[in-house]
Amino acid sequence: MAKFWNSILLNSVFFIGLGIAAVLYTLGHFYPPYTLAGTVVVAVLVVLLLLDVGLLYRGSHITGSRQINAILSNGDENNCVLSIDSTYSFPVSARIYDELPYQLNMRGQKFDTLLSPHKNKELQYTIIPTLRGEYDFGDIVVLVKSPLRMIQRKYQLRASQQIAVYPSYIHLNRYSLKNLKYYTRDIGAKKTRRIGQSMEFEHIKDYVKGDDIRYINWKASAKRGELMVNQYTEERAQQVYCLIDSGRAMQMPFDGLTLLDYAINSTLALSHIIIRKHDRAGMLHFNKRVNQILPADKAVSQLPKILSALYNLKTEFYESNFEKLYADIKFKINHRSLMVLFTNFEDMNSLQRQLPYLKGIAKNNVLLVVFFKNREIEKVVQSEATHQSDYYDKAIAEKLSFQKKLMVKELNKQGIQTLLTDPKHLTVDTIDKYLEIKSRGLI
Repeated sequence: MAKFWNSILLNSVFFIGLGIAAVLYTLGHFYPPYTLAGTVVVAVLVVLLLLDVGLLYRGSHITGSRQINAILSNGDENNCVLSIDSTYSFPVSARIYDELPYQLNMRGQKFDTLLSPHKNKELQYTIIPTLRGEYDFGDIVVLVKSPLRMIQRKYQLRASQQIAVYPSYIHLNRYSLKNLKYYTRDIGAKKTRRIGQSMEFEHIKDYVKGDDIRYINWKASAKRGELMVNQYTEERAQQVYCLIDSGRAMQMPFDGLTLLDYAINSTLALSHIIIRKHDRAGMLHFNKRVNQILPADKAVSQLPKILSALYNLKTEFYESNFEKLYADIKFKINHRSLMVLFTNFEDMNSLQRQLPYLKGIAKNNVLLVVFFKNREIEKVVQSEATHQSDYYDKAIAEKLSFQKKLMVKELNKQGIQTLLTDPKHLTVDTIDKYLEIKSRGLI
């Protein structure tokens, strides 16, 4: 019985009828015929109410489910489908609520629709999570009304489930061909001139006109009595580590995601390309200490390992310890590697404090420091000044923007590769830079 009373809701039509009856009873104090009219209205309401209860509760039901991926991609559009089945023999109006996780900030998600008799209805919508971690989805609530519209019946469809939100994996296919050419977002393809080469010996072959005479194998040529040349292939299985700063500098937001989120998504896409290039992808993240080191590997299973290591990584409000980072790299990563460091510096002082440790890392490795342009500052620089206060704002903004360029110059002077980029273009620019460094034979 309690379940029945919890599921029945009186509709506005019923209360409108009661209001009319109340007015008629009030008038009946002065004009007795109105009392009879009020009694008739109440009787009609009771009959319609009982009839409506019989229509909605006699043997028919609403069932349904939620169809959603087992894992969701952070910062991307993820499809969700509600599948609702009606066993009623007549059309019913329905208002459907999906109990979504609080992290999505979609508390008003509802659908008003008409459910046809003995048919399935699918309702599709998209969700864009902006936080990684575990999301708790609740039940599906369906309120149905018959054509009489006197009451609503509430259905609580059990659909509770916990879904993990991983770093963006949907966009990996966008970069699946970038392992063949040096791509840019503006032109589509950009070739890089080879300045150096990193080669592995493959075999010796007969000399053919056009072969590089520097690779003639004189010993083999003397034995065969004809020119022979060494055949080389591009060296593979080189180590590439993504170093992710999870300190407070990476908490800065941009389009709903933090810089840490962009760095994680870029790490995932870059690791995908590294493995496709037959190099070995590794990863570590740090703040006041180095929290985890995932050794470099070129196995296909490496990408899921990186995904699992990063999906629940949060920013900690500590000052990042670059000294500890340098010490751990020196003693735990012995092979010369490309180190792609995702961090952020806002002024020269913050860079100067960490520069000795960056130079130490770059001494035995190729270090690429990736840090970010401040979009808000760039907007002020590019805006037109109309008031006196605007000139002061522009002067300060230009000074801060110029400091970023000075940081790039200072790092390059120390032999450290740099990439100063907009968070929106981070993934493409990072992949481009990796392919450039590889094509120049720096690793």
